[in-house]
Amino acid sequence: MRLTTKGRFAVTAMVDLAINGGKGPVTLFSISERQKISLSYLEQLFGKLRRNNLVESVRGPGGGYYLARIASKINIAEIVVAVDEPMDATNCAEKGNCHDGKPCLTHELWMGLNEKIYEYLSHISLQQLVEGKAQHHTGATAIKMNGKVGG
Repeated sequence: MRLTTKGRFAVTAMVDLAINGGKGPVTLFSISERQKISLSYLEQLFGKLRRNNLVESVRGPGGGYYLARIASKINIAEIVVAVDEPMDATNCAEKGNCHDGKPCLTHELWMGLNEKIYEYLSHISLQQLVEGKAQHHTGATAIKMNGKVGG
């Protein structure tokens, strides 16, 4: 799977927003400062998050962003997909033309991995990350945040 900084930063910024958004809109500048993510990069990510109805914005003094839904109703797969992050372990973008126009010998293996990754991320809510309680659907602890945003 190819999960680049785009997906990681989007998830980190959304966790920060969920933690700090209880008192009103959160500025991208404040997220940038806390998480050490470029402000211009955050602007690009939040444009995509807004277009995908994961965040809403308020303009003007006291403006910023807030979650479009409660954190327990936003899953991590939605965030990653919203910023156009491919969740694809194949070499053919899931088209099945990896070997002379046909699926390679391991195509189904990588397609299965794609499905499992998406399933795993779709079972973790933003709220679980905020609480440090992200668990795989089997109940096994998957992520420990140790009190830090972005682990």
